[in-house]
Formats: sequence, C-alpha cells, structure tokens
Amino acid sequence: MFTGIVEGTGRILGIKKNTDRRSAVKLTVDLGRNAKGLKIGQSVAINGVCLTVTGISKSKCDFEMIDETTKKTDLGNLKVGGIVNIERSLKVGDRMEGHFVLGHVDGVGTITKIEKRPKEIKIWFEIPKHLSRFIVQKGSIAIDGISLTVVDVKKNLASVCLIPHTVEVTNFQIRKIGDKVNIETDILGKYLLKQE
Repeated sequence: MFTGIVEGTGRILGIKKNTDRRSAVKLTVDLGRNAKGLKIGQSVAINGVCLTVTGISKSKCDFEMIDETTKKTDLGNLKVGGIVNIERSLKVGDRMEGHFVLGHVDGVGTITKIEKRPKEIKIWFEIPKHLSRFIVQKGSIAIDGISLTVVDVKKNLASVCLIPHTVEVTNFQIRKIGDKVNIETDILGKYLLKQE
C-alpha cells in the first residue's frame, strides 16, 4: 500500500524483453537515495504502478513486468533515460499523508491542457470512459502515483492542481500535452459504488 506522496524521481536505465520466460519485460531504474535499505521482494510504486524488486545493485533496481502491466498502464511506453515517480511502500506506523493508493492502476489518461499560473499548475486530462463514474469533484485521485485532489470534472475530462513543490519533486516538471498518465481512482469510492 502507498499514500501517493512521491518521494522523488528515478531514471530508467534499461528496458529489455525477458527471454527466460519469467516475465515480459525487465525494467532497470536508478532509484538514487530511495534505494537505501530496499530488499528484493519489496514493493515500489513506479509512476503509481506497484512493482516488486527482483534485483538490486547499489541504487540500481530491477523490476519484472508482465504483459498485463505493460498493456494496462503507461509503463509499456517508458524509454531509457525517462524520469519516473518513486514511492516506497507504506510501513506500519507511518503517517498517512495522502490517501490510500494501492498501485493498481485503473487506466491511462492523456494530458490535454496545462495551465501555468504564478503559484500552481492546473493539469487537464482525458479520463477513460469506464473510469468517469469513479472520479468526483474534490475527491482523491492518483496521477502517476501522486495523490491529488480532483478540481473539475466535465464529461470525459478532469483537472488537478499542483503546487510548485509537487512539480519540483515529481516527473510533472517534464510533462507536456499529449503525455499519457497512469490513473488510479479512489479505492473507497469503488467500494461504495459496489454496494449499489
């Protein structure tokens, strides 16, 4: 489990198709200081997708992705040299700063508009049709693993606002119109709708 409070960014060092039939793709990421104390088998959210560490060499960590992961998230579009958001899994006793984020991405959206303002950046993105009922104004959403509050919802579009600090410590410093983003809707909302 995660909180959506991104701890920093990492750089993609390698992407290669596995030939040993263990998984579809091996992803190597330089986690920098976020690799400290990390062990094989632990979970790390990469752009909001929960992945298991399968290899470690100093700050370089390997992750294996199955076809489901590369097809249902934006991780299939990553390129060597790309910047990704990093969050280590929540430890018992940690403070809950964002919202409950599982790292189970619901779909991929597309950035349609970026409004730069003096003290914030407003990002509009297209919502996959099957997710629109789970996204509500002032509700929680994870975009590329970042816990954010939904500002506007208009048919198939939604917006969020980012403070300068969030932009500085995440990959939103390089995001542009047309970029794909991983979307995870609020798990509490999903369970409430399931009760209907």
